[in-house]
Amino acid sequence: MVFQFGLVHLVGAGTIAAFVLSKITSYSLMTVLPWIYFATIPAYIVIYLSYIYPFYISELRHVPTVPGFPLWGQFFTIITTECGVCQREWHETHGPIIRYFFPFGAERLSIADDKAIYQMTIKNPYNYPKPVRAKLWMVRILGEGVLLAEGNEHVHQRKALAPGFSIASIRALTPVFWQKSLLLASLWKEEMAESRVTTKCFEVLEWLNRTTLDIIGQAGFGTDINSLENPDTPIREAYRLVFAFDIGSRILHGLQAFIPSTKYIPAKMNRDMEAARSIIVDKATDIITEKENQAIAHTTHKDIIALISKDNLKMKEAGEEGLSFETMRDQVMTFLGAGHDTTATGVAWTLHLLSTHPEIQERLRQEIQQHMPFLFDPATRYNPAELAKADADQLPYLDNVCRESLRYIPPIPMTVRQSLAPDMLGSYHVPAGTVIYVLANAINRLPMYWGPTADKFDPDRWDHLPQTYCTNAFMTFLQGPRGCVGRKFAETEMKILVCCLLSMYTFARDESVEDPESLKMWRLVLRPRDGVSLKVKQL
Repeated sequence: MVFQFGLVHLVGAGTIAAFVLSKITSYSLMTVLPWIYFATIPAYIVIYLSYIYPFYISELRHVPTVPGFPLWGQFFTIITTECGVCQREWHETHGPIIRYFFPFGAERLSIADDKAIYQMTIKNPYNYPKPVRAKLWMVRILGEGVLLAEGNEHVHQRKALAPGFSIASIRALTPVFWQKSLLLASLWKEEMAESRVTTKCFEVLEWLNRTTLDIIGQAGFGTDINSLENPDTPIREAYRLVFAFDIGSRILHGLQAFIPSTKYIPAKMNRDMEAARSIIVDKATDIITEKENQAIAHTTHKDIIALISKDNLKMKEAGEEGLSFETMRDQVMTFLGAGHDTTATGVAWTLHLLSTHPEIQERLRQEIQQHMPFLFDPATRYNPAELAKADADQLPYLDNVCRESLRYIPPIPMTVRQSLAPDMLGSYHVPAGTVIYVLANAINRLPMYWGPTADKFDPDRWDHLPQTYCTNAFMTFLQGPRGCVGRKFAETEMKILVCCLLSMYTFARDESVEDPESLKMWRLVLRPRDGVSLKVKQL
C-alpha cells in the first residue's frame, strides 16, 4: 500500500518536474520524462521505501525489528527455510511481537504475544481478514466456504454449520471412523500377505490421505468415495495434482500469492489446477444436489452435510436467510480439501514421531490394549457391539500423544491476516492495512511458553504444563470464532486411526529414505516433500 500510494505521488511529481525542465531547456517533454523517471524511481525505492519510510516514518518503526536491509528484507531467508522456523528464532531474540520485511520495504508483523493473539482471534477477529492475495490461490480449490469467508458472511456460515459439528453429531459418526480405519489396516495386511512378508515399507501419508478422504466423504456427505480400494478415483487424483511439489509447481504457487494473473500462464501446474478444480466442483455440486433433495424428502441421513441441509431448509421455511446452493457447495469443497489433508498429515507425522520414539509407541500401545483389548484379537476386532462401546477420548496418554504431535509439527503452520482498521496489538499501534502472521510452527515451540524442553517431543508435558503456558501457546487450530470448526471431528478421527494402526502394527523409521522432518514443505499443510515412508511390522 505504501509503495502504490508513494508511486502515484512520485509519478505526479516527476511529470511536473519534466514539464518545468522542458520549458526552461531545449528538450521536449517526451525526451525529459523518461530520464526523470529513470533517475527518480530507483532512488525512491532504494532511499525512501527501503530506508527513510521504514526507519523514520512508518507507524510500525517502534516494533522490534529483525536486522537487515529492507530493500530485500528477510524474504530469501523465509522462502528457503521451513515455514515458521526463522520467525521462531527471531521471536526468541527480539520478543513476542516483531517486524521484518519482504522486498521493497514491505512490512510484516509476526505475533506471538498472548494478549495480542487474544485481541486478534477473540476480541476483534473480524478486523483481521485474510489478505485478498492469500485467498485468491486457495479459493479455486477450497471454495469460499467457512475457511475463507469473512465478516458477517463468516458469522452466518459458522452458525449454519454448528449443528453438523456438535459433539453428539460427531459421536454418531464414529462408526464410519472405525470402519475406514480398520479397512486401511486390513489392506496393509493383504499387501503383506500377497508379498509373503510380515514387514513392509509403506508411504503412509498417501494411504492416510485416501483414508481421511473416504472418511470425510462418508461421515461428512454420506458418499462412499472409496479411494482406499480405488486409489485412482478422480477426486483423489484431483488432490494429488493440487499438492504437487515439483519445482515448477512450487515456483508458480509462490508467484500466484503475489501476482494472481500468473494463474493464466499456460503451464502444466495451471492446467492441473484447473482440471482439479473442475473435478472437485463437479463432485461438490453432485453432493449438494443430492443432500438438498434428501432434506426436502425428510430422510434420516446423519452425515454432516445432511444435518446442515435439514437445518438450512428449516431456516428458509421460517423466513430466515439460509445458505445458498453455491455457499453449500463451497462448504463441501472446503471440507473435502482442508478436512482430509490436514488430518492425514497430522496422523502421518504422529506415526513418524512414534517410529523415532519406540518407548512412547509401546507405552501408547499398552494403553490402547488395556482400554480396547478387542482390537488386538482378530476374532473381535470388527465386532460392531465392541466398536460401539469404544471411546478413544477415554485414553489420557493417547490424548497427550496426539496433542503433542500437533504441537510439535502443526499440519497448518501459519495463517496470515491484514488489518482493516487501526488497532492496538500488545503495546503497539497497528495501522490499517498491516499484514500480520500468526505462525503456529513458531508459537507452538517457544520456550517463553513451553519452557526449556519446547523443542522436545514429550507427550507427558501435557500432564504438568509450565506456569508460563497459556491457551494461545497452542495455535494448531487457532482460537476464537475463526478457529477450526472441525477440530473435534479431526481429533476424534486422528485418535481412532492411531488406535487401529497401533493395535495391528509396530512402526519404525525407513532408513533407506531421507528423514521427512528435513524435507518439510508448505502448501496449505506442512508435509514432507516425499511423503512419510515407514517400516510397518505386524504384531
